[in-house]
Parts: sequence; C-alpha cells; structure tokens
Amino acid sequence: MPRFSVIVPVFKVQGFLRECLDSVLEQSYRDIEVIAVDDCSPDGCGAILDEYAARDARVRVLHLPENVGLGRARNAGLPHATGDFLLFLDSDDTLTPGALRALADRLTETSDPDVLVFDYARTYWWGGTRRNVLAHVLAEASEGTFTVADRPEILDLLMVVWNKVYRRDFVAREGFTFPPGYYEDTPWTFPVLLSASRIATLDRICLNYRQRRQGNILSTTSRKHFDIHDQYERVFAFVDSRPQLASWRPYLHTKMGEHCLDILAKPDRLPPSAKAEFFRRTAEMFRRHKPPGLSVPPELRVLEGSYPLYVAWRQAGRAGRELGRRAQAARRAAGTRVAARRPTLSARRALDPDLVLYSAFSHRGVLGDPAAVYRAARVIAPHLRGVWVVRDEEAAALLPPDVEHVLLDSPRYRRVAARATYFVNNVNWPGPLPKRPGSVHIHTHQGTPLKYMGADLLDKPGARYGLDVPQMLRRADRWDYSLVANPHSELVWERAYPCHFRSARTGSPRNDVLVRARPDDGAAVRARLGIPAGHRVVLYAPTRRDYRRGGHVDRIDLARFAEDLGPGHTLVVRLHPSLAAGPARGLGLAELHRRGVLVDATDEPHAEDVLLAADVLVTDYSALMFDYALLDRPIVVHADDWGAYTAGRGTYFDITAEPPGHVSRSYRELAWLFASGTWRDEESARLRSVFRERFGTFDDGHASERVVRTLLLGEDGWVPGPPAAAGPLPAPAAGRDLLTSS
Repeated sequence: MPRFSVIVPVFKVQGFLRECLDSVLEQSYRDIEVIAVDDCSPDGCGAILDEYAARDARVRVLHLPENVGLGRARNAGLPHATGDFLLFLDSDDTLTPGALRALADRLTETSDPDVLVFDYARTYWWGGTRRNVLAHVLAEASEGTFTVADRPEILDLLMVVWNKVYRRDFVAREGFTFPPGYYEDTPWTFPVLLSASRIATLDRICLNYRQRRQGNILSTTSRKHFDIHDQYERVFAFVDSRPQLASWRPYLHTKMGEHCLDILAKPDRLPPSAKAEFFRRTAEMFRRHKPPGLSVPPELRVLEGSYPLYVAWRQAGRAGRELGRRAQAARRAAGTRVAARRPTLSARRALDPDLVLYSAFSHRGVLGDPAAVYRAARVIAPHLRGVWVVRDEEAAALLPPDVEHVLLDSPRYRRVAARATYFVNNVNWPGPLPKRPGSVHIHTHQGTPLKYMGADLLDKPGARYGLDVPQMLRRADRWDYSLVANPHSELVWERAYPCHFRSARTGSPRNDVLVRARPDDGAAVRARLGIPAGHRVVLYAPTRRDYRRGGHVDRIDLARFAEDLGPGHTLVVRLHPSLAAGPARGLGLAELHRRGVLVDATDEPHAEDVLLAADVLVTDYSALMFDYALLDRPIVVHADDWGAYTAGRGTYFDITAEPPGHVSRSYRELAWLFASGTWRDEESARLRSVFRERFGTFDDGHASERVVRTLLLGEDGWVPGPPAAAGPLPAPAAGRDLLTSS
C-alpha cells in the first residue's frame, strides 16, 4: 500500500501535462501511486497519459467515456486509490521539488492526522511568483494537531482541495465526494475541515499554483458561475445534518455572502445580462440562511437591498479609482490614438468575405507558409482576392508583377485591413491593427520549435532582450487558428502562447514541395547558385546564439570544412535570417563565396529551394532540420556548444539525445563523420526515420490545400487523396544514391 495516492483529473491541458506528471514522478519520495483521470479530453492528453503509464508502473490511467467535469473526474479516481493519504493535483499545477518527502515527514511527525494543510505559491505566466499571503496561519498552527474550533483562522485560507492531503480512511468513513459544477471545492473543503478531529499544517510551499494568462475555467464568462449558489446550499445542508456544527452557520453565512459578491464584482465572470439575476439569487439565499439575531457586517448589508442600490454602491466606491485609471490610460494612449482612429471610416463597412490579407517575415514578401497558402488559393479559390502587405517600395519591387500588394501603414493598407475577412501571417500583425468581429486570423508560425518561444522566454532574460513578451501575447490574442505540423508543435504553441486560438492540424504549407519532391526539383537552384553538375551539396545552416551579443558565433572554420570535404563536393552556407544583415558575412563568408570556396545562399528567398538542392544538411539547432527530414536525406547535428545554447535560450527537448542523424561534439568529430562515410550509414537512416515520424506527423503534401479548403472556404468535410508521404520518398537532389561511396 503506497503512502500517497495522487489523483490528477485531466482535461485540455496538453501543454502543461508533462510538466505536472514529471513534478510528481521525479520526486525523491517514491512511495506513491498516480491515478490520472482522462476526462474525455479532446486533445493529446489521453495519449500522453498512456505514454507515462507504459513507462512507470506507478501511473494508472482512467479514460472516461464522456466529459463529466473536474469534481466528478476526481470522484472517478477515488475508488481506485489504495494509498494511506489522498492528494488531489490539478493537471496544470506542479509539485515543488522535495514536496512529497516533506509531506511524508510531517505526517509521521503529527501521527497521521485527518488533514494536513500545506502552503503553495502562485506562479504567473510572465515569470513572477507570489507566496500565499496567509502563510503565517500555517506557521502559527505548526505545533501538533487541532480542530477548526481550536483555530478557526484555518478557514480563512483558500478554500480549495489541492492545498491539503487527506487520510483516505477518514474520507471513506465520512463519505466525502465532489459535486458537479463550478466551485466544486467549496462543498468538499468546508465539510472536510469541519469534520476533521485532527488537522495539522506544514509551513512549506509544496505546490506551484499556475496562474494561466487565459484558460482558467473560473475566469471564463458564463452563467455556470451561478453554480456557487448550489454549492453553498450543499454546505448548509451538511451543517444542518450535523447539529454539533450549528455554531458555524454565522461564519458560513458571511463567507457565502463575501464569495458571491466577489464573483459578481469581477468583470470577467458573469454575462452583463445575468448580473441582476445573480444578485437577486444571492440576496434571497443570504436572507434565507441568515441565522436569527445575526448582525450583518457593513460590507454585506448591500445584500439586504436591491440590485440598483448595489450598482450605485459599486459606482460610488470606484469613482475615484476610475478617474485615476482614466487619466493614466489617456496618457498611455496619446501616442497611438491617431493610428487607432485611422481605420474608423472603413471599419463601418461590412467585411469582404473574399478578401485575404497576407504577410510573411515582417512584410518582406511572398514567402514561407503564407506564400504556399496564397498560391494554393489562387488555384483552388480564384474568387478570393489575395493582397500582400510589404514593408517598403524596395520589397514591393521584388514581387511578381501579378501580385496585388499594399505598403505597410499606407492609407490603402488601412482600408484593406479594415475590410479583410482573412489574415494569414507567420509573425504577429502590427499592434495598431484592430481585429474586427467576424475576421479570421490564421497564424502559420515559422517551423517546428526546438528553442523556447513566446511566454517560455520569460525565464531567459538574455534570449528575450529587447522583446516585449506581454505585447507579443496581446497581439497573439488575435489568432483564431494556429497551424501545426506535429503534436509536439501543438503542445508548445499552446503553452508558449496562452491565448484563445484553435490548433489546426494542417501540416506546414511551405513543406508540401518537400513532401512531394521529385529528383530534379533542386536542379534549377543548383544551376542558379553555380554548383557544378554531379557535385554532392553539403548545406551548412547554423542558427543564432542568444548567449552572444549580435547572435553570431563561428562554430566551424568554413574554409577548412570545404577543403576537408574534398573534390566533388560543394559547401553551401545559409545563415539564420537575423544574421543576414550583420557582420557575420563580412567576417569571411562573403570573401569565401567570392573566391568560389563555398556558396553563400543566405539571400535565397525561399529556404525550401535551398533544401531541395542539398544532399546532406549540417546544422546545429536550426529549425530547418525538421523540414529537411521530410526529404529523407542525411542530417548531421553539430552540437559543440549545446550546453551554452540551451542555458542561454532554453530548448523543449535534447536534440543531442533525440537527433535526426549523427551528432558531432567537435570539428574533429564532424570531419571524421564525413571522411569515414558514417554520416550516411544505417544508423543515420534509422535516427532520421524516427525523427521524421515524430515531427512530420501532419505533413502529407496537402497542407496548403487543407488550409484553403477548411479555413478559408469552410469545407469541414474535405479529405485529401492518398497522402503523398505514402508513395516513394523524395529522391536525393543529385538524382543518385547517397549511400554509394564517395
């Protein structure tokens, strides 16, 4: 029999679930069982739970046939618990290191009380942490055990289920279960604490209570907040069933009034049309459960009046604060008021259902995923009018002559942006762009993420230097759809961008050409770059370093590498786009290109063309490796500074442990891989196959068409023909077997 049964209800938390489970299973105290209840979650949570259960015998998974809600999901786990004590952990929260050992030691020290109350900290999406402000209550009650009658202040702590452990036979004896609906913790926690004969405390933070930017169910606007009335009715019914608890009615009456008024006062809880009804129901319950002779606290006397009086009371109380806020807001808005007002006239006109606005890479041109969607739309839905936003006249001059475009922040741009129904981009749109009701924003991203992105950068001050993460997330709030190529990306984007969007499992549109590649598809690029016929092309694509100012670090002596590759090889270098205009090329790359030692392909506009031209990719941590793997051509990961890179930027997994090919840790190892032919051996092919299966899940060659048909045209039932990936794999760029000897 384990000491702890940790019950974890799970629903739509795939971006946080692994972190939650790891925080439990990696505890030094191992005498536990984890009962994970999949509450019919529609995302990847069920598969994640099964994965953990397969590799750790302490994990048991229950898959519920229908969604029953948080409380009933906990109830489903209770009969399967065999531990001495129960711990309920929400699946987006985490235990702190050493928490279970500290809890076990305190339980032993206090001779197994009915309930042990421990401390927690709120951890915010922006990186902040705040301890429970009533932590002193735990410290003051640290001597031995007690009841609520001995220390009623224990009831002032947050009335939640997850900051306590419960002796299982005590819970079973009393028959405690969770009711349905919102605020299910209320009719559990009050009865449990009022019934316990022995309560102990632990003045230690054992749990991180995640404050999600969006997604907290109690922060949603809904009539379900009316459930609070039913939950307090259950509390009063419990007290009525136990005459010895009658003295607690005045306290619970006050607590109920405070709780309901707090819900009513929050702007994001109740629909405006429901607030008067909520007040009336609260006031009626407040009157009905008022103990005889009770003196109502001044702050609750408003419940003895009418809703208009409550509104007047609220308005009077916040008038001064509102004046101050308005003055501050006016100052902040002074710089942007004109820009925000510009689209007003056009915004009065209806949206054009056939107008699509495109942009890519900060308005640099017809590039990346948006370009692939644009090209597909011109064929599939020629009635859609696609307009590109470009940053200046220089970028506009590079566009094909038949591409309609507008210049960023021009009057025509503002008119088109005010009328467009669809917006397709791989970066965020500018801040002043308003999102009109009915418009649809499709965010394509720029590849599969290895390095930290979005809100995850908040713990990496060097990597987010000069980046306003809160502003970036406010812009991401406009997204309606986030395109993903694999389950890994789906998990990361939902975690890194805590906004209200839907993940669209479309695949990466720009990668359609890689999935459907033919042997001669790279020939035109090879000819344009001046690569001799029959040469093996080795593409070197380094990424930027966040631990170095400017981002550029020479990890390889390029002249030496080109020489060591030997005759019949051409070294092609493509720098990260952020390094293209910096000093990196002037430090030798441009000169080597001029002398013909190598080919600098940094300025090639379409990365997919360069990938098609290459026979093998050498990279460190560039996201290009995820795209190149779709070609099923060899990849070498040169990771000589992996420790420094991951410390400075942060990564979602260890690419050196799960690589798409062989890994070199020094130039000597890299040179040996090529000299010996190991770079293309059977182990390399095996690693690449596993990698491609994991990260090319939704890339079937139909991503562009899928986006057009399902997101732009609304053809929900559209299904493509046989996936391109089911046919022969893409051929080598040179049209020959890469496994033949050099």
